[in-house]
Amino acid sequence: MIDRWAKAALVAIGLSAVSPPVAAQDELHDAPRSLSLQVTTDPSMIACRRLESVNPASLVFLPLRRTFNDDFDEHPLSHGRWVPHYAGGAAWPEARYWGGDGSDFKRKTSANGEQQIYVDPRYAGRAGAALGLDPFTVKDGVLSIIASRTPPELKPVLFNNEYISGILTTQGTFAQKHGYFEIRAKVPVGHAVWPAFWMLADDGGWPPEVDVLEGRGERPGDLVMTTHWRIPSTQKIQSCGFDFAVGDASNAFHNYGVLWEEDRLIYFIDRKPVSDIKVPIGFDDPMYMIVNLAIGSKFFPGVSPVDAESPPSVAFEIDRISAYQIDIERARR
Repeated sequence: MIDRWAKAALVAIGLSAVSPPVAAQDELHDAPRSLSLQVTTDPSMIACRRLESVNPASLVFLPLRRTFNDDFDEHPLSHGRWVPHYAGGAAWPEARYWGGDGSDFKRKTSANGEQQIYVDPRYAGRAGAALGLDPFTVKDGVLSIIASRTPPELKPVLFNNEYISGILTTQGTFAQKHGYFEIRAKVPVGHAVWPAFWMLADDGGWPPEVDVLEGRGERPGDLVMTTHWRIPSTQKIQSCGFDFAVGDASNAFHNYGVLWEEDRLIYFIDRKPVSDIKVPIGFDDPMYMIVNLAIGSKFFPGVSPVDAESPPSVAFEIDRISAYQIDIERARR
């Protein structure tokens, strides 16, 4: 999601759309307390690879136990699991990176050219009191993060951003090293629409970054899964990932996940492995989860700046977000 650096990455991101063997998972509403995930044991490489064909002899079932789950049966800010803004951290080299021109502290990644500001009911912007703006709605166990055009009378108060939208992070409330992280969602489309589910290091530094899911709003059904890391000797950022075609992603719920093992990252669509990479250097700290709906980009293909074709409002529908830890005892049996 932090795309300014990815543009300059030395490792090319593989961007040929590939259709994984997926099917809509509308019947999978609840996250099980334990899960056996089929994974490959073939040697991984630092250059990521698409798993277009997997040797059945290399597949094993990895037992997992659930460590985090939100089925969104209530407002996401009602129980303290989620924070509605970026949190930053002591290791972040520029404490106010998340702000900048046209934004406010922790409310936007302005370097990407985003044109929304993240709000919540307690956020005041430049006003003296909370504005009561709520981009989160819950209905029938589904959370909608809604991005909508900023009311003209509130634009000066909201740093002249074109849209208001929402972000949820678990920094400071939940982070985990290794394990499986998954979202079940419908991926919105539209001009300048940029939904994402991703992970950052809990110490506040960047990279590493794991983009479990990014949607290219102007390319319906085109989803991106990417790993970002830094080479210590040169301090240069490298990235590797792929686009995947999921034709009904905008109108059917699917599961999108990543398994972080000691030696590899494996990306999944509907719990089928679709790509993997050897864990790069720098993946040392627990990571926290982020889900957001950005609007507008300078660099991310398939997401253009806002114009007259951009929707007046758009919703990122999320059925659940879950995390699992590898069950070492069961794995040894």
